Amino acid sequence: MSPTAATAPRTESVETDAGVARITWLPAKRARLVLAVSHGAGGGIEARDLQALGAALPDRRVTVALVEQPWRVAGKKLAPAPRTLDTGWRGLWPALTAPGLPVVAGGRSAGARVACRTAAVLGARAVLALSFPLHPPGKPEKSRADELLGTGVPTLVVQGGRDPFGRPEEFPPGEHGLVEVPYADHGFAVPKKAPLTVDQAMDLLTGAVAEWLDGIA
Repeated sequence: MSPTAATAPRTESVETDAGVARITWLPAKRARLVLAVSHGAGGGIEARDLQALGAALPDRRVTVALVEQPWRVAGKKLAPAPRTLDTGWRGLWPALTAPGLPVVAGGRSAGARVACRTAAVLGARAVLALSFPLHPPGKPEKSRADELLGTGVPTLVVQGGRDPFGRPEEFPPGEHGLVEVPYADHGFAVPKKAPLTVDQAMDLLTGAVAEWLDGIA
């Protein structure tokens, strides 16, 4: 796929050591980079934040690659161990870099953890962590902050204001950026009585990510 080509969305199956994964490409005209984002342990690429990014960013010259891990492609309901998730992601990487553009690695929840753990070794240009699960709900002592702080590349966290896996104020200081989506939960849903709608929450999210990517490439 040429960086300057405008093509229709397409899917690509990729063999990895963890099984067959799938990429849904949402290409941009005159693309300047690829944002590769994967789903969490409890859902797929239909997640509202991933879909919002896929709809908004191609107009900003960012090709979006929505990544489905092998376990999801195989129709399984439970995600495998983190090591297996990392194996699947590493196996996908050559396909993600094939367009010849810088690749920003990202994902939501478990997918964000994968991107953080593998960014440095794979040569990711940056990391986008959506709904990073800083700790299991109600167990702040079981922190995963080391994964976030150890990316070794520019990193942006976008977190719901009432995410039980880690509210924005719980995050440790570091070189990463942090954007709060007020009132949003782990899936970026907001209460009906909140002073902003889900659509407005997604506009906030996509706007923040687009602005950050403008500074990446």
